[in-house]
Amino acid sequence: MKAVIQRVSKASVTIDKQEVARINSGLLILLGIVNDDSEDDIKWLSNKIVNLRIFSDATGVMNESLLQIQGDVIVVSQFTLHANTKKGNRPSYIQAAKPDVAIPLYETFVNQIQADLGKTIQTGQFGADMKVELINDGPVTIIIDTKNK
Repeated sequence: MKAVIQRVSKASVTIDKQEVARINSGLLILLGIVNDDSEDDIKWLSNKIVNLRIFSDATGVMNESLLQIQGDVIVVSQFTLHANTKKGNRPSYIQAAKPDVAIPLYETFVNQIQADLGKTIQTGQFGADMKVELINDGPVTIIIDTKNK
């Protein structure tokens, strides 16, 4: 499981010109899933994300977590995070899990991060053509791969 975590001052997701998610201060999480991802990966990743100290404290130092600031979250599925670009110019997405595997893991991740954060989060729509807008705060962008714990 791979996540690109972006600290945002605001973010939104639009599908077919309809806004489906909007947040203010918090995280936009782009989530890529492979076939051998498991519930252990989900638990580890969710815990890591909600406790990452990447928000500024009163002195301007990145010392507070999403959990501490009770920030908002949007999770967006993104199979292209597992693109293989070694050969040629057309990326291969063969490593990305197919929907029958990925959707249940994606939904479990969303439920886990809601439980860890203690609040409802927002999402895009799995498999949809989404337009994602964000103001990256910092900018702070972190990539986490559960295969590199």
